[in-house]
Parts: sequence; C-alpha cells; structure tokens
Amino acid sequence: MAFVVANGVELHTQVLGEDNRSPIYMLHGLLVGNLAAWYFGAGAALAKTKRVVTYDLRGHGRSERAVGGYDVANMSDDLEALASTLGDKTLSLVGHSYGGLVALDFARRRPERVDKLALIDVPLPPSRIDFFESIVARDPSVLIAVLPVEVQALLTTGKRKARRFLEGLQFLLLQSSLVADLCAEGDVSDEELGRVRCPTLLVYGSRSTLLPVAERLKKTLANATMRVLEGGHYLPSEAPQLLSDTLVEFFTRGVL
Repeated sequence: MAFVVANGVELHTQVLGEDNRSPIYMLHGLLVGNLAAWYFGAGAALAKTKRVVTYDLRGHGRSERAVGGYDVANMSDDLEALASTLGDKTLSLVGHSYGGLVALDFARRRPERVDKLALIDVPLPPSRIDFFESIVARDPSVLIAVLPVEVQALLTTGKRKARRFLEGLQFLLLQSSLVADLCAEGDVSDEELGRVRCPTLLVYGSRSTLLPVAERLKKTLANATMRVLEGGHYLPSEAPQLLSDTLVEFFTRGVL
C-alpha cells in the first residue's frame, strides 16, 4: 500500500508485478468503485507479464476525500501527475465506466504517452448511462437500489467495510462537487476522438444500454477493436474471468 500526492490530492495506490515491466494503469468507475475491482481480478492476471498500477480515484476508497475536481479533465490530470511521479513516461490504460472516460481523455490529450487503451462499458457522454438520474437525485438509497446484487448484499452486513462504503457514498453525493461536475460533462467530438491513435479495445456488456456508444467509438477511433461479453454495465464483477482473459489477450498477445 502506498499514498502518492498527485495534482494536489493524496491517492491510494497498489502496484502489482515487477518494476522493470511495462506499466498498465487501471481506473475504476465512480461512486461504487475502488482499486479492489482490479487488484483482485484482471490486475493480478496482467501482473504476470506487466507492472500494474491500480489506484483509488480521488474521493474513493482510501484516497483523499477531495471536495472538488471530479470533472474528466481534472481527473485526467490526476492520472498524468501520478504517472509522472511514478516515473512512467509511456503507459497503457484500462478504464471502466467513468474511469474509462478519464483514460480516454488522457489518451486524447497525451497520445504520445499511451501504448494501448482498453475501455470497458464507457458512457459518452456520462448522461448516457441508464442510472444517471439515480446519481443526480443525490439520494444514496436511490442509487443503491440500482447497484449490482453483490454490492447490495455487502451493504446489508453492517460490517466496517459496509459502513465505510456508505460514508464514502454519502460524501461523494452530498458533500462533494461530483454530481455537479458529472452533470456539466458534455460529449466529445468525433474530431477530438480521432486524436486517439493507439490500439484500443472496446469491451461492452451484451445487456448494456451503452452498445450504441461502443459502435460510435469503433467507427471514430483510428485503431479500435470491439468485444461484447455476456453481462451488463458492471463487467468487472459480473464477468471477471472472461474480462480478465480478454484483457490478457489484448495486452500480452495483441490479438483477440
């Protein structure tokens, strides 16, 4: 476990794999995500041949509960500052949901620094996601009702982990600028998306409402491949092994 100050915020990071290997940074989604989504899943598999950097996004997990700065551009600056602090000039990226938007923004703004990119059920713009209104409602109980069943089960235990999760969710919804920043996020033009030149893997769930986004990205990004896996929006928890296998194929063998 390590804490790294990046872009003025203390980020909780976990690194897997040997230092001399090429790095892959893995970003989780908003509100219900943290680095454990990767650390106990695809991250461990990728670490057999890569150096995997997982971290809690600002305000999430054990990272600093920042009051503001949840817009995509600023969180992309978090990523850039973290990579620079860790000495990684070039890197590959994996991002789920909003974390994927951050990874995509970084690849668009810093194309010379990204080797490969994997985007998992990314909403573009964020308002395309089907539970967007549940987030805007700022009511934790409303949002919890649309979460995966395994997350809901965790919250019924009353254990320390569940209490910490609820405290973090309440902070993000009620005390931070996250909702306002999310509502202010617009779309990205096809011209801007065209700046992403690296090999890109698009992974979407068969039951996801975001499949039209995947089709748009496949047409717009210069070097994109698309895979549809059985599941919905939360593929890291719904189809962990299949997602892990798909990412390993892409990052270690370069084929699907």
